[in-house]
Amino acid sequence: METTPTPRRWLAMASIALGVALVIMDATIVNVALPVVIEDLHLDATQAQWMNAVYSLVFAALMLTSGRLADLYGRRLMFIIGMVIFGVGSVLAGSAIGPTMLIAARLLQGVGAAAILPSTLSTINALFTGRDRGVAFAIYGSTIGGMAAVGPLVGGWLATDVSWRWAFWLNLPFLLIAFVLALVAMPETRDPNIRRGIDIVGTLLASIALAGIVFALIESSTYGWWKQDSGSVSPVPFALVTGVLMLWAFVSWERAREAKQKVVLTHLGLFKIRSFRYGAIAALIVSLGEFGMLFTLPLVLQGAMGYDALGTGWLILSLAVGTFLISGMVPQLTRRLGETTVVRIGLGLEALAVGALALTLPGHAWQLAVILFVYGAGVGMATAQLTSVILSQVPVKRSGEASGMQTTVRQLGSALGVALLGGLLITSLTTGTRDGLAKTQIPPAAQSQVVEIVHSSVGAAIPSLKAAPQTKAAAEVAQDALVTAARYSTGVASGVLLIGLLATLALPASTRREESEALSEA
Repeated sequence: METTPTPRRWLAMASIALGVALVIMDATIVNVALPVVIEDLHLDATQAQWMNAVYSLVFAALMLTSGRLADLYGRRLMFIIGMVIFGVGSVLAGSAIGPTMLIAARLLQGVGAAAILPSTLSTINALFTGRDRGVAFAIYGSTIGGMAAVGPLVGGWLATDVSWRWAFWLNLPFLLIAFVLALVAMPETRDPNIRRGIDIVGTLLASIALAGIVFALIESSTYGWWKQDSGSVSPVPFALVTGVLMLWAFVSWERAREAKQKVVLTHLGLFKIRSFRYGAIAALIVSLGEFGMLFTLPLVLQGAMGYDALGTGWLILSLAVGTFLISGMVPQLTRRLGETTVVRIGLGLEALAVGALALTLPGHAWQLAVILFVYGAGVGMATAQLTSVILSQVPVKRSGEASGMQTTVRQLGSALGVALLGGLLITSLTTGTRDGLAKTQIPPAAQSQVVEIVHSSVGAAIPSLKAAPQTKAAAEVAQDALVTAARYSTGVASGVLLIGLLATLALPASTRREESEALSEA
């Protein structure tokens, strides 16, 4: 449904930007504070991964349903409901007394985020046209890229000088501002032509599929891929096979319902649009590399390189500076070079910077800052325009579905990034520490104890071990192992981003109206 332009639409954009900022910031704000949270609540390696991944996983699992509900009952309504749920989750996360409560609160935040984000994209699509639409998407993309970097700085400051709990409680006043702006300035938009009904079976199949795949990737470091240390069979292969089968069942179910002209969770015909298809693939791969790197980097900076949480946040701020500085140039670059070219240049800068990071670690602070600045510039160029490219040929009446699908893809990539690259870091760290200690004269019993401590804390306990004279030598071995593991996982992230860049080669150079019209008539 298109709406008549209103002078208040930029106030509505402010509400959208603020809501998006909080959602994205909470996906990264805990990364820098993670070592502090691990020690305070005694999280083990698997719980640390779940604290991050469950947010993105629930986000992805509910995004499609949320987009449809927004089209049915109102996008502003879903945005407001999402902020309320997100606020409750924030209160509970900041009040957590143990790992289970914290993970459950992060899950609730993910539910709220899933209601907020597709509502924002589809509202922008309905409120803005022409040049204003490009500016709105530039603001949206810069908010995503910038907040992904500002989050670590805020989290580092709070964890160092206040408490990590305020990383969640800080959301509340900003949620209130966004809430009021939405009530005052955001018009209600929905699709009056959409068919009533919800595809419950499709929602369950998609949720089980994503949960099974992410569970397998995260828990493989705990249970092993085939057998546990005790010799019993690991649940990981069962979860992975279940996830893949449910994904196949989901696609089959949706196609069958669509053929019978029944209500579906998502219109798979969207993937017939070339820009949507290849843009979604690129978004999945890019999110995997980006969020995987942002999960692993703070762990190595604090565990092996002597930074505290605030120092880590200040270093990662250079990423935000790069994003914000380049964002002002993106509209002009887009007019000169085109959206697709800007996306490719941005992804190239990201891959180059992450590759340089892998080669430079541990490196000096100024070297890391320059690399992260270049990476941030790449994020600022790629993120906003990739979103615009993905939705450029999608009819407005499909905007809720398309927004939900592309955001689902991004969040799935984020969860996979934490699971894959986080798991790779943990496995490499554990193996490297064990192998390094085996070459020393440290008693085997002490070696096993150090390996378990380092593995469980994902390296967060290394500074404490190094401070104790009896474990200093072992801690230095673990420190070297963490740096090596970070180089390895960061190098893989660079390769993943290169694959994302290659995926953009299939993107069309310009919008083809006939594809959009064909889908609109489907």
